[in-house]
Amino acid sequence: MIEPYEVRFDGFEGPLDLLLHLIKQYEIDIYDIPVSLITTQYMEYIETMQELDLDIASEYLVMAATLLAIKSEMLLPNQELDGEDDYEEGDPREELVARLIEYRKYKEAAVELRDIEGEDKESFTRSPAIIKDSKKAVIKENEASIYDLLKAVKNIFNRQKWNRPMEATVEKMDIPIQQRMEEVLEMVEYSESGILFEELFPYYSKSHIVVTFMAMLELMKLKQIYCEQEKSFDQLILHKWRS
Repeated sequence: MIEPYEVRFDGFEGPLDLLLHLIKQYEIDIYDIPVSLITTQYMEYIETMQELDLDIASEYLVMAATLLAIKSEMLLPNQELDGEDDYEEGDPREELVARLIEYRKYKEAAVELRDIEGEDKESFTRSPAIIKDSKKAVIKENEASIYDLLKAVKNIFNRQKWNRPMEATVEKMDIPIQQRMEEVLEMVEYSESGILFEELFPYYSKSHIVVTFMAMLELMKLKQIYCEQEKSFDQLILHKWRS
């Protein structure tokens, strides 16, 4: 059994962050959230985290329960709402929307503060010892988020289930993460134009999929590779990080 892996990655900030990602991805009006769609998509992310044996924070599960409760309440008689109107008293989505709006303001303010901090730092002479870390602040154009990666790996799991012959016997593949990191980095470096996300998952083995995904996250945290996506739902392409 693969040991749970604690993910700490830029953009992986909690359930409200995931919900905002879904709202942006599906171009949803935050004041008129289609709870059924959002709940379905949110639960897919939770299932993917579980398939990857990730150590899911309890707050994600609490939000899952909240969404399911709201969805159930929306299905009760006399709960039909006019989607074009503003929220009315008693709308079960109201509290969630308020939390999302507050979180979005907080997140936007945090981005502005980081930009201001970056401008201030550029006003002073910096020592050579710190310059080597400067690329950590760089954001690549069209860089994919952790949620885009989870969505892509979910598709890999789905492909594995549908394409694998029923009679096939799949052997467990125990690969150290460090070894897989070296293999992934070599594959990415070999392709000057980048490599498709799917090409890193040639085997119908859950352990291989999980270790490969972990290896990718580690390489991205170390700024050795990055993943880009032109627009929502496009294919993901991995590149060697170059300043």
